[in-house]
Amino acid sequence: MDTARKWRARFYHRGIEGLTDAPRSGRPPRYSPSQVAAVKAWACQLPTEHELPLSRWTAPELARQLLIDGISASATTVRRWLAQDALKPWQYQSWIFIRDPQFGTKAAVVLDLYARRYDGVELGADEYVISADEKPSIQARRRCHPTQPVGAGRTMHVNHDYRRGGALAYLAAYDVHHARVFGRCEQSTGIVPFTTLVDQVMSQQPYASAEPLSVRVS
Repeated sequence: MDTARKWRARFYHRGIEGLTDAPRSGRPPRYSPSQVAAVKAWACQLPTEHELPLSRWTAPELARQLLIDGISASATTVRRWLAQDALKPWQYQSWIFIRDPQFGTKAAVVLDLYARRYDGVELGADEYVISADEKPSIQARRRCHPTQPVGAGRTMHVNHDYRRGGALAYLAAYDVHHARVFGRCEQSTGIVPFTTLVDQVMSQQPYASAEPLSVRVS
């Protein structure tokens, strides 16, 4: 009630201006808005544009560069300034230019299959689209000690040390329209492991009873 009475009295005597915050005590800002803007300006530029041996900025590298410019800010402060900004033009994505002149023709076939069409004809209920790919050289690792689960007042404990189990290749096939994944690990890639993956898929229903499989590799 005291709080409501105070704000009502301020509004009665001063109008809407009486609802604004009164001046508060506290430490004045250490950095000016122009200094914060300078940090964001540096973040929007690639290090290579200034002949620096970096592919991209990190908060510690930015703080080190700002120190040269006379702005003493920690990496934590730099990271907080960049995180608080609504617009983040310094974040970017890389892309690949299409160099194959037949890319449009090849991609159209794949896109049509994903849309359940082939040669302008809708696929039937017993026709399936399988997408396959491989991921070679995956390091198989095993922790030296088992992971300790989360407990009351205790976080999960994961042992840092591990033993290497060699490099494996992972091959996977994905049923595009039914969200089914088939995978296997092999010692290497090649036509033999890929054929084994195809046999693994085609030995299961409903694919074993489906129309003849057509595989196109580009």
